[in-house]
Amino acid sequence: MKIVSYNVNGIRARLERFLEYLAEQQPDIVCLQELKCADELLPIKEIEAAGYLGAWHGQKGFNGVAVIARGVQPVERQRGLAGDPEDEHSRYIECDVDGLVVASIYLPNGNPQPGPKFDYKIKWMERLADRARALLAEELPAVLAGDYNVIPHDDDTFSVRAMADDALMQPESRERYRALLAQGWTDALRTRFPSGGVWTFWDLKSNGWARDQGFRIDHLLLSPQAADRFGDAGVDKEYRGRERPSDHAPTWVRLK
Repeated sequence: MKIVSYNVNGIRARLERFLEYLAEQQPDIVCLQELKCADELLPIKEIEAAGYLGAWHGQKGFNGVAVIARGVQPVERQRGLAGDPEDEHSRYIECDVDGLVVASIYLPNGNPQPGPKFDYKIKWMERLADRARALLAEELPAVLAGDYNVIPHDDDTFSVRAMADDALMQPESRERYRALLAQGWTDALRTRFPSGGVWTFWDLKSNGWARDQGFRIDHLLLSPQAADRFGDAGVDKEYRGRERPSDHAPTWVRLK
């Protein structure tokens, strides 16, 4: 079973590339982030025609997450995180897919920092930790997949110096990511590539792709029951190099 996390940076703008990816790779489950599209305008019919059914949590202009599955209708378990009734951002959706719990996560960027956006990021991570802890208590195979907007280690970026002041690499961001793992979650890509040096994002504005100046911010965390089924993990990097791509590459884990 191939489970993919893919920040598409606008589902309508990248639809051709995304359908191409589905046809060529035929992943079993895809967790989408940054749909940037209201629910009523989502290209659901086109994606269903490709053989995928989904649970969608869109938002006009920005954010937006979904879980889609090949030939199976994901059963929504939860959308949004508890702990802030005024938070209306579409950043979390959690589904059951044939006995596997899968969540698609679009964690706040947090820039500029310090400031209210960074404060929101940290509080959001704490709310995510509460939900993650509750999921572990269910003792089910679960995958928390998404764009975490956190660079966990120095070897997860092309340049520590270039990213030193960025919200993605602040001690507070890293500390809360480590706290998630300490609950008992396994970082799939880190397990496969323990020495780092694997990127999932290359900035469009700075021409980072041409110079391979990227970093790892897309993560798939496995509960112990899912980690027991770990087979492989990787990044479908070539899709970042195609015409009109997202700034992220599809990142995946394969479970037995």
